[in-house]
Amino acid sequence: MSKLTGFISDESYFWHQTGNGALNIRAGGWVQEDTHAENPETKRRVKNLLERSRYINELKVMAPRSAAREDIEMNHHPEYIDMVKKLSGENGGDAGVHAIVGPDSYEIALLSAGGVLTAVDAVMEKEVRNAYALVRPPGHHAEPNEGMGFCLFNNAAIAAKYARKKYGLKRILILDWDVHHGNGTESAFRFDPEVLFISIHQENIFPKNRGHITYTGEGAGEGFNVNIELPAGTGNEGYLYAIEKVVEPIVDQFKPELILVSAGQDPSRFDPLGRMLVTAEGFYQMALKVKQLAERHCGGRLAACHEGGYSTAYVPFCTLRIIEALNGKRCQVEDPFDLGYHEGPLYPNQKEAVHKVIAIQSSYWDF
Repeated sequence: MSKLTGFISDESYFWHQTGNGALNIRAGGWVQEDTHAENPETKRRVKNLLERSRYINELKVMAPRSAAREDIEMNHHPEYIDMVKKLSGENGGDAGVHAIVGPDSYEIALLSAGGVLTAVDAVMEKEVRNAYALVRPPGHHAEPNEGMGFCLFNNAAIAAKYARKKYGLKRILILDWDVHHGNGTESAFRFDPEVLFISIHQENIFPKNRGHITYTGEGAGEGFNVNIELPAGTGNEGYLYAIEKVVEPIVDQFKPELILVSAGQDPSRFDPLGRMLVTAEGFYQMALKVKQLAERHCGGRLAACHEGGYSTAYVPFCTLRIIEALNGKRCQVEDPFDLGYHEGPLYPNQKEAVHKVIAIQSSYWDF
């Protein structure tokens, strides 16, 4: 294992077409045509920065395989899969709520899910210690029967079910730090005590009426769903406080055999679809803490899959820092947007939000 971190991507991911819209909606009426928020550049520029900086030479580059139909059916209804395939083969359309399907999107979505499966296999079979899958389209909003929020197939949920089936795992952690709630992943495991789902997200953002701290799962899965809602304006200190006070104690008790991260870099301070203030260095520290949890409990086995992040200028630097943390080696690239910015103190409303989560989760975990 000469190179500890795997990197999975493919040019096909950048060919998934979301069309011209404005932010997260289609153009038309009073909305003038613009570049859609979920466009290829945010992710293509990550790969470009890795190559330009030569940091990609520090990683084990792996080609993704396509997920099989049966892999997708572990999480999605056959009728929904058929609809995505049909739209993809015709003129495209919407597979749900803001879930655009373009030409060949079905095949690309299979490759996106397969990229995360490739990452899981690589870490489980000790080809690498951990891996980052720069995939597109993203997945964490996709419900079993419909797409949502730019997501077609739920990459992280499919990966968890695949890992359990293939490797017989009984305890899998999915940590989602995308600025939006991972509703589709929550739906996939709401009754499931073998998959601990933790979502750290901005309160009252997207989707509506999901991600409340009071929702903790149902039936046998009650207590294995953790929603951490943070107020708008939360930066590095607030996120790290949430990880230290909520995530770490719960994960230390759950003792996962594999950690999956839904890595959305839209909590960054320049993102047009979020109102958080996390810097590239903040993402580095978050990834480092999660990596330490993986080393403590599951031999370092960690696979991260890219979710959201819509600042074409800043997402590459945030993602580079995450990959640096996973790999354990920094590179010469500095954050050009730092400009002397330093994270302020932990504000009372952020601390209060975290302690509200602790009060609810104390019914299931020791703090």
